[in-house]
Amino acid sequence: MYNKDMEKLGKQASAIRTLFEYGKAKKKEIGDDKVYDFSIGNPSVASPSIVNSTLIKLINEKDSTKLHGYTSASGDDNTKKAIEEYLNKTYNADVCYKDIYMTCGAAASLAITFNAILNKDEEVIVFAPFFPEYKVFVEKAGGIIDIVKSDKDFQIDFDDLNKHINKNTKIVIINSPNNPTGVIYTEENIIKLAKLLEEKAKLYNHPIYLVSDEPYRELIYTDTLYPFITRYYKNSIVCYSFSKSLSLPGERIGYILLSSDMDNKENVFNAVRGAGRSLGYVCAPALFQQMVPYCLGYTSDLNEYKKNLKDLKEMLEEIGYEIIKPEGAFYMFVKALEEDANGFSENAKKFNLLLVPSDSFGVKGYVRIAYCVSNNQIKASKTAFENLYKFYQEEK
Repeated sequence: MYNKDMEKLGKQASAIRTLFEYGKAKKKEIGDDKVYDFSIGNPSVASPSIVNSTLIKLINEKDSTKLHGYTSASGDDNTKKAIEEYLNKTYNADVCYKDIYMTCGAAASLAITFNAILNKDEEVIVFAPFFPEYKVFVEKAGGIIDIVKSDKDFQIDFDDLNKHINKNTKIVIINSPNNPTGVIYTEENIIKLAKLLEEKAKLYNHPIYLVSDEPYRELIYTDTLYPFITRYYKNSIVCYSFSKSLSLPGERIGYILLSSDMDNKENVFNAVRGAGRSLGYVCAPALFQQMVPYCLGYTSDLNEYKKNLKDLKEMLEEIGYEIIKPEGAFYMFVKALEEDANGFSENAKKFNLLLVPSDSFGVKGYVRIAYCVSNNQIKASKTAFENLYKFYQEEK
């Protein structure tokens, strides 16, 4: 017999994917320009030109057997050395290339990390709202999700965190800039979190790993300092993807990085390699590994996302919506006009607005708007947002 748990996952897609597929069908029915699809974080801004020019150069100039052949299971050393140099120069991070494991994007990075670290029924703390797939990855690795609330500014609620950390806590996950809020954790909070985890690790006599999920690390629209986690906490692990910064979500390239002074680092890295092997995540796409050194530090044109953010924020606030102002990523968290976010999302469909309800992110009463869409779509959606707002005013 097949695995019933996997069948259930296959039948029940995430709320994001379900809405995305609904949008595809609706567009076929009434036309692309009549559906205002804000469901999925699929970058709308083109990759920087260096991506295509590098790929063309590699294809034209490299021997195809070397270009498309296997790398080492944990990744190409030249690629990892380039990442080491970039991170140390950019974040003063004290990174060693030997502590990097190349992966098929951030999803693979997270799945490998959880399988490498967790034993059965050990707990993983997430801060709500959180990316829903964390639960899938953690439970497949035998762990248990433990949800901690955020404060009113969607920073860490340390009072609630203190109540949740216990002898079974093995991992704490942070995601900054955050999906779905776009909030960036402050350096002050990162320092406070690191201190707390050090104290709790001593109390329970085992490491508590801080996993930083960073696919939006370069997508920041303010002068906010980005606190690179390995500088603050020794038992930290970075899970990174080039999907968002370079607009390459379909190419699946990223990495895992262990902090250089991690306890039992060699054993942990071997566990990462073993988890990658057991899951079949060995040798990330070779062509894109060889592209990476040429593209480090580049991003898609962030000015387009900044404009979308500005225009959407002004439009929604003018209508009367309450928003959580993002500092990074390309998502906006908007207060639903009723307590039931799913009901609000369903009513939004009446106006062909596709907004992801917040319940699957672990909080109630909000919707996520992915503004990585064309600016024309944002402008064209104004009437639909107005009509949705009027619908609720009339309901009152």
